[in-house]
Order: sequence, then structure tokens, then C-alpha cells
Amino acid sequence: MVLAAGLGLRMRPITDTLPKPLVEVGGRTLIDRNLDPLVEAGVRKAVVNVHYRAEQMEAHLARRDRPELVISDERDLLLDSGGGVKKALNLLGPDPFYIVNADSFWIDGPRSNLVRMAEAYDPAAMDMLMLVAPTWTSTGYEGRGDFHMDALGRLQRRTGRDVAPFVYAGVIIVRPEFFADTPEGPFSLNLLFDRAAASGRLHGLRLDGFWLHVGTPASIAEAERKIDESVR
Repeated sequence: MVLAAGLGLRMRPITDTLPKPLVEVGGRTLIDRNLDPLVEAGVRKAVVNVHYRAEQMEAHLARRDRPELVISDERDLLLDSGGGVKKALNLLGPDPFYIVNADSFWIDGPRSNLVRMAEAYDPAAMDMLMLVAPTWTSTGYEGRGDFHMDALGRLQRRTGRDVAPFVYAGVIIVRPEFFADTPEGPFSLNLLFDRAAASGRLHGLRLDGFWLHVGTPASIAEAERKIDESVR
């Protein structure tokens, strides 16, 4: 599932007339920069949720041949990340699936990070497997980090004024049944991250390559410079 329903407030004024997933970075939209790696990793079907300027999103997605795209319509109520996925569970099927944020992307190293995640995912040991990026190699990110990771790959939140070495890179693998006992209506995926971490079942995989966070208009040029460097 690709989460593409947000308002993109920090990307104003660009998003006054355009949904954030359709913002172009290096000549390609953010949504395509997330869908294309899914296709390359063998994903045949993706659910995309829409809310803000949904008609523009649908018109753009209709021009794609792959993957097969199914729209989860949140025009009436924006459900946040967790609520959006829960609404779409009937479209996603019974097997573990990727959840991908449409407001950031990454440049793979020698191998697809999505393939690496699929290979590393172990439902017997994990409720969630999260792609995490080192803060010091991430472009457009200026925070204190999100998670610490132990030698077994288990993640724990940064607390207080602590500084953590890894940031959530916007991709997870999760089982649909992990959404049982979650609220009706809007809620954040952070609820599930915290549940999994509390039981020692939130695991991370370190991104091989570079993560690019495109949160503001100023970050677009920075991301484009990184893309240019990566292809030289």
C-alpha cells in the first residue's frame, strides 16, 4: 500500500494546487519514484489512498500500466496513516504486505532494498520489519533520529533529548492481522510501531543506498543534487 492521501502542508505553496505525491523531483513525481521500485521488486498490485486533490491523483495513476493500481478513497475523511491502511485491508488480502510513504524515496545500492526486506522478513520473530536509514547519510533530514537498533535488528524509540542513529525510511512490511484491536477512524501507524517495539517484535533493516526526505520546497533542489551525484 502506498500512502498518498496527506495534505502536504509543509510543501506549500507548491501543494496549494498540487497533491504532494505529484511533486516532481528530478523530472519524476514522488508517487512514481515509489511505485517504480515496487514494480522492479516484483509487486504486481498496489493500493493507493487518496484524499487531497484526489481527482489529480487518479488521473495521474490512470496513466500507469504497472503495477495494477486500486484506489482507496478517503475523500470524505482523512484517516491518517494507520486508519488509511485499516480501511484498505479488504483490498490488500491476507498476506504480509509493504506500506510505503509517498513523500520520500530512496536510491538503492547494489540490490533492491524492497527485495532485501522481503528476504529478511520473518513473521515468526517480527510483527513489523521497517526500513531504516542512517541519519548521517540521509538527505533532507535534520532531526535527532527515530530509533536505536540492537545486534539482533530489534528497534527501540529514541527517548527525550536522546539522539538515535536511524530514521524511519518510509517502508514497512506487516501482517494484516496486526491491525486487530486498532481504533476505528483516524490513527497513526506510530501506535503499531510502539506496540511492536514494546514486545521486541519491531525489527529494522538498514537501507543500502541513500534516503531522501522531500518535506519542503527547499528540499527538492537538495534531493536533485543527490540524484545527480548518484548517477555520475
